[in-house]
Amino acid sequence: MNASELREKSVDQLKDELANLKKESFNLRFQLATNQLENPARMRDVKRDTARVLTILNEKAAAAAADAE
Repeated sequence: MNASELREKSVDQLKDELANLKKESFNLRFQLATNQLENPARMRDVKRDTARVLTILNEKAAAAAADAE
């Protein structure tokens, strides 16, 4: 997932994406604990994607605050 793709999405879409990533992160942690994790690199990707979404959400919030002033 690219940051440019995320910047094109609305805030609601980003929040939905964040919820999906958190669910996936939980499932991956559960698989890791039960030794059923097939692709450990996916955990890193999900963490990074979550960080990207949070960063874009913060950028949009800052831009909205700057426009309100």
